[in-house]
Amino acid sequence: MFKSGFITIVGRPNVGKSTLTNYIMGEKLSIVSNKPQTTRNNIQTILTEEEYQIVFVDTPGIHKPKHKLGEYMVNSAKDSIKDVDLVLFLITPDVTIGRGDRFILESLKNQKAPVFLVVNKVDENTHDKVAETLVNYSKEFEFAEIIPISALKGKNVDTLKELIVKYLPEGPKYYPEDMITDVQEKFVVAEIVREKALKTLRDEVPHGIAVDIIQMKQNDKGMYTIEVDLICEKDSHKGIIIGKNGQSLKKIGETARYEIERFLREKVNLKIWVKVRKEWRDNPLLLKDLGYKKLK
Repeated sequence: MFKSGFITIVGRPNVGKSTLTNYIMGEKLSIVSNKPQTTRNNIQTILTEEEYQIVFVDTPGIHKPKHKLGEYMVNSAKDSIKDVDLVLFLITPDVTIGRGDRFILESLKNQKAPVFLVVNKVDENTHDKVAETLVNYSKEFEFAEIIPISALKGKNVDTLKELIVKYLPEGPKYYPEDMITDVQEKFVVAEIVREKALKTLRDEVPHGIAVDIIQMKQNDKGMYTIEVDLICEKDSHKGIIIGKNGQSLKKIGETARYEIERFLREKVNLKIWVKVRKEWRDNPLLLKDLGYKKLK
């Protein structure tokens, strides 16, 4: 009997959704940063084994939106809860349930599929704090399973995977077995560049940046030439991104090129230009051009 299903991972920003997906997949397919609201799109990653296929939907963190990009992100996350076979609600240990998690719990109350409470980052917290978190959340919602994990270190992740398979319905193979993501190479390349910018730049700049792949072509020797616009909202941000003597942009380019070459398994000539598009996060046309197409 072959089992298959769609699993969505929801939670506040920066609770470790992408880290968990990447660990389970054994591949870096979602960008990871210590800054919240890193993931902006629903990204499907596909794990196929001999007896099952799991399609994970890694969603943006659910938060109170401050601009149209934020609205897109929250709508994407909410839409991902509908018509799935299982929901993983990812939290971190906290003795009180915050407003953000209560908002997500309310969104889950009409959910027909089973919901797992997955408590991440247990290695960074005391046993008592983790235990109190489990008790408090179990009073608020009837979870099918409650699993404490460390996505970063892999603690209990295999147990979580076994439980997911247990709850999967019998079903077809939705994707070819060698397919690990539903996004194009260009999307992954853009996300790698954005991740390196997030890790290099100051706190006030990252949420105001986007990456647009202008050109991506491969020559007959296999080498890729990739041209990228790194978009920011303010002229002052452009200076920060470029940095003194171009050092920040150089660091972004070097670290991004290294990881893109690992992903594409070919040499890469990466060119990055910094462009200012004022208030692009509130411009529906620019958002659509950049791939955020589900604005409501």
